[in-house]
Amino acid sequence: MKSEQARDKCEVNWIVETPDADPAIGKVQWDPVHSFWNGGMLLASIALIPFFSTPAAVAVGLGLTGLFLLLGHSVGFHRLLIHGSFKTSPWLRRFLLWCGTVAGMSGPIWIVRTHDLRDWAQRQDKCHDYLAHRRPMVIDAWWQLHCTLKLEKPPRFDLHALEQSRFIRFLERTWMLQQLPLAALLFWMGGLPFVVWGVFVRVALTVHGHWLVGHLAHRRGPQSWLVKEAGVQAHDVPWAGLITMGEAWHNNHHAFPGSARIGLKPGQSDWGYRFIQLLEKLGLARDVCLPAHMQGRDRKLEVVRASATTSRPRRSEQQPQPVRAASASK
Repeated sequence: MKSEQARDKCEVNWIVETPDADPAIGKVQWDPVHSFWNGGMLLASIALIPFFSTPAAVAVGLGLTGLFLLLGHSVGFHRLLIHGSFKTSPWLRRFLLWCGTVAGMSGPIWIVRTHDLRDWAQRQDKCHDYLAHRRPMVIDAWWQLHCTLKLEKPPRFDLHALEQSRFIRFLERTWMLQQLPLAALLFWMGGLPFVVWGVFVRVALTVHGHWLVGHLAHRRGPQSWLVKEAGVQAHDVPWAGLITMGEAWHNNHHAFPGSARIGLKPGQSDWGYRFIQLLEKLGLARDVCLPAHMQGRDRKLEVVRASATTSRPRRSEQQPQPVRAASASK
């Protein structure tokens, strides 16, 4: 991986050039750890909700779901750890990464590997169906939530910067156990209903919602840009923009991967970026990357003439204009 100073904000950050890597040939294998975790949270939620539901518990569960999606998954894991779209102090970085772990999908190193493998593969001219979300919804759900892909010729990762951190290694080893302190607090506050909604339901909603939006974002929906030479293009999922904290504007994200702002157009809700803006105003975030800072990115994009609802949008011959710095900072 390149140094932070030399790194292109649009590259796949944690993969190094591997000439013989092939994203198309591999086998989908059952992943017992994540299968039992994801399936267990869902089954426990379905079984316990009828017996342990109160208005307060529902409110706490949904509120914590949004909180950890915002602070942990969207800001901590995705925009900070994976893409490096802004910098912050060591203590706040640790807190955001802890929130990402408690969100419940996995540990930070697993998340980085899974995300960057997919990003790298989708930029090639062809890749395995697992990495492109091409299979029908039921098959894709089984694959993404219960299986993993073993490529015959995978790319090489350079995770030294993560693995040398004791805190990140600790989160990686204990990512399931990180639910226990929160569960104890919730039990003290409201008994078993708070635990059911604040842990089981929250994690089930996070994991399955993340898969669903990811599946839809690579199937069909509005597009503003196409990435040249990429075998897999992305779509926006407008109905999920608010509840995903801005992550559902996935076409924008493919166009400008390193941008801290994902909702680029008027009306595109992006609470993740709003939170980063707040941190910046408080002096807790710096070097916030926006599309206007990505010089030359327009040469790798094609403008879609009109928002399309199919996977075959019309292209225009004009090149996209980078987002103006003034408008991007609003």
